[in-house]
Amino acid sequence: MTITGSPPTTRPARRVLRTVLLWVLLLPGAAWAVVRFGGWERDSLVQLFAFTPYVAAWAVVPALLAFAARRWLTAAVATVSAALLIVCVLPRSMADHDRGPQTGVTLHVLTGNMYVGHADPATIVRLVRENDVAVLALQEYTGAARTALATAGLDQLLPYSSLALPIGGDENGATGSALYSRYPIVAPGVRHNGGGFQQAYGTIQPPGARPVTFESAHPLAPFAVDVLPKWRSDLQAQPHAEASGPLRVLMGDFNSTLDHRALRTVVSHGYRDAADATGKGLIGTWGPYADPRLPPVTIDHVLVDERIGVADVSVHGLPHSDHRAVLADLRLPNP
Repeated sequence: MTITGSPPTTRPARRVLRTVLLWVLLLPGAAWAVVRFGGWERDSLVQLFAFTPYVAAWAVVPALLAFAARRWLTAAVATVSAALLIVCVLPRSMADHDRGPQTGVTLHVLTGNMYVGHADPATIVRLVRENDVAVLALQEYTGAARTALATAGLDQLLPYSSLALPIGGDENGATGSALYSRYPIVAPGVRHNGGGFQQAYGTIQPPGARPVTFESAHPLAPFAVDVLPKWRSDLQAQPHAEASGPLRVLMGDFNSTLDHRALRTVVSHGYRDAADATGKGLIGTWGPYADPRLPPVTIDHVLVDERIGVADVSVHGLPHSDHRAVLADLRLPNP
């Protein structure tokens, strides 16, 4: 008997389709890994790269699927891509061996963005009181917020301040900045960023410790491609913590994550990110946004001079703000 007919094509076609689908799933993560590892984010990628931790988690999926399908080349590329992203992201969830000196004077500091002055003043004062906060940095600070915070009792807890009210009044409240302290503030001042935001600063000297200059950081947000040069220049203008200079702490809304090269450059100038050092670096501090489908990202930071130790960091809700407050437990060196 002679059997005639065409050879079956269904199975090879399915294999090709599966391979194509795997590469479709893989290639975006692979490109993301290369750009992130090289620090080459540009234009609209700047905003997207704030979500790199989520991409790192997703990048594992194509690798697992490729191994399950026995597509070894695809699996190898997917594994390398996932590994690159995981190396960039995962260490933020693990406490560093080097968190700086763990002896010295204990100082609790807190920072929060008030969302054009709308953040609940009672919550801020409660966080200060319950956590023995000695230095408080606020962004998007307004005249109305100043009055509300005083009414809630902040001035009794932190009587010294360096304040920058919004340029043009409360209707431009995003430009305001504040620094409150339990101890007298020496040489208070205000940095005017090229992007339009202000940064209040001043030097304090807690009993038994060396003087420390604190600054309420607030670079411009990278909300559009045409403002990216100002976003970068605001970050570049942040003061360095030089070994021969004063101790420094920058804390506030940096409008950037550790997946942005511009912020990593700031950290490299003598700082450590307190949340990163204590394994809390993946806790989101901004969000939910107007679009609740977007997950939170970590753009609020406490950057600590490498000569200062970090014992712990925690993140706290701030009602009526789109940010969360960051609390850091520091160890200041003795004179």
